[in-house]
Amino acid sequence: MTVQESSPIASLPVMGETAHQTYPSATLYVVATPIGNVTDISLRALHVLSLVNAVACEDTRNTAQLMTRFGLHKPLIAAHQHNEREVAETLIARLQAGERIALVSDAGTPAVSDPGARIVDAVRAAGLRVLPLPGASAAVTALSASGLVNDQFYFVGFLPAKAKQRENFLQTLRAVTATMVFYEAPHRILDCAGALAAVFEPQREVVFARELTKMFEEIHRCPLSEAEAWIKADPHREKGEFVVLLAGAPAAEDEQDVEAERILRILLAECSVKQAANLAAQITGRKKNALYDRALQMKADSDAEA
Repeated sequence: MTVQESSPIASLPVMGETAHQTYPSATLYVVATPIGNVTDISLRALHVLSLVNAVACEDTRNTAQLMTRFGLHKPLIAAHQHNEREVAETLIARLQAGERIALVSDAGTPAVSDPGARIVDAVRAAGLRVLPLPGASAAVTALSASGLVNDQFYFVGFLPAKAKQRENFLQTLRAVTATMVFYEAPHRILDCAGALAAVFEPQREVVFARELTKMFEEIHRCPLSEAEAWIKADPHREKGEFVVLLAGAPAAEDEQDVEAERILRILLAECSVKQAANLAAQITGRKKNALYDRALQMKADSDAEA
């Protein structure tokens, strides 16, 4: 199927690429939509939205505005956190009849701290196909610009609103070594910063990513000890939707020792003890003298075994 001739997107030079792909019927399409800047929508998302029979959405008003921006008009079905199970039955019946249905949230990727997971679960349980269309995600967008160096991240989402519950929950995260990703509403961002400062070490790095992809986008990184002061310094910093990133706990000493020895063992196979210690210090950030002593011991043990 091709994009409707009357749609403004039909004239885009690359739309032909999307039209030549396969779009099976009886399929739920999980479509990511922009988190702020409307031009971040993908060509594939536009094409799918142009050909589906209906769009299940978190808020019909928001989705209607998005569709109208691109000259698209489709029947909209309200599918929010309070009616997901009921709507799932309706969607399943339509999918079984061979229709294509798109699932979107107000912004970002459905089912990621947004409604949609229960619908996807029910559709899969019914033996029907679910096809994801990747796109904007506030969490990944913030991570990519944070500069926090960590191969892992732990998605937390929204913290409990009540202070004691929030504190208790944060205590369970103290040992998490991955970068932690929180979502927060503007009226609670100061409480969030205070709660983090009360539970975690003051030197931990925190990143506040506000109004991502929008006109007043702001990404600020600082030690946790400075977080509350930064927010209070400008009243505008308590406005907009937030992603908050918190650096993970440092790896336990024994884990660091194991990794340093693994690196030393590899390097000793090709380098002298001094070179291996120097390179291992650069890679791990550990003290060169300690690594040199350990490398000497490892070399002596290896020679003895030989």
